[in-house]
Amino acid sequence: MGVAHSTEIRIEPGVAEAVSRLTVVPQRRYGIWVGTALALLVAFFIIRAFASNPAFAWPTVVGYLFHPSVMRGLGNTLLLTVVIMLLAIVVGTVIAIMRVSPSPVLRTFAGLYVWFFRGVPALIQLIFWFNLSLLVREVSLTIPFVGTLFSIRTNDFMTPFFSAVVALSLCEAGYMAEIIRAGIKSVPSGQAEAASALGMPYRMILKRITLPQAMRFVLPPTGNEAINLLKMTSLVTFIAVDDLFYSAQSIYARTFETIPLLIVVAFWYLAVVSIMSAGQHVLERHFGRSDTRGDPTAMRFLRNVFGLRSVAR
Repeated sequence: MGVAHSTEIRIEPGVAEAVSRLTVVPQRRYGIWVGTALALLVAFFIIRAFASNPAFAWPTVVGYLFHPSVMRGLGNTLLLTVVIMLLAIVVGTVIAIMRVSPSPVLRTFAGLYVWFFRGVPALIQLIFWFNLSLLVREVSLTIPFVGTLFSIRTNDFMTPFFSAVVALSLCEAGYMAEIIRAGIKSVPSGQAEAASALGMPYRMILKRITLPQAMRFVLPPTGNEAINLLKMTSLVTFIAVDDLFYSAQSIYARTFETIPLLIVVAFWYLAVVSIMSAGQHVLERHFGRSDTRGDPTAMRFLRNVFGLRSVAR
């Protein structure tokens, strides 16, 4: 049986008095102060340049901000982003499940899909699908002993808008597949093995165990991909889809007011990205409820947006 020993630290009265007379001098961080001053100085010059340079033509910017053509282009950009992202999530989820499938054939097919659609630039894919009629003149369904059920010319359905949806959906699905696969891999394999030992089929394991837990890891990069897709839709200008950038181009090609129209386009992209970032924050809070601390909502939002650290308690 051990004997507990207590140790007392005795401080001489003279030492304690000398310590109490010491002056605590906070560490001076000159680098931070210099960096802050330089950042404020640069911000001042940038703001002054934007405000004082007449070439920016701010009255023209305000006049075109809610122009009908710009609003129509903004609507098409948002529609493209939503439709393409939904299709990319569906196709990417299927490809991700194939990537982790026990079947080597499915894994190989999914791997080749990701390799091809992530490797070929999106602009090349876009132009390829827009010119699909050069390879396939018409699409038809023929059944032996019955005949042709239907036949349609490729140019009749492969419109610029539909070409953009197909090309960017397939391209974005390659990235989403890897994001979702990483989320599935983040779930401990022991849970799936335990469910399998209990007789749960693979489909039910994915639906009830793996995918719900993977969501908290999938959501942040998915939000980034959605924001990146919003900006990538500007590529559809090359195939004459009437998106936000194409609408602005159509205007400044006539009026030669290039800079004001580009500022209008940048403003709307920034506005939509800000709204999407706020929505991403709300979804991350929903799927990460188990990790949410007792901080106020406003403080958690500021910490997530600006990278602030929690205060130790």
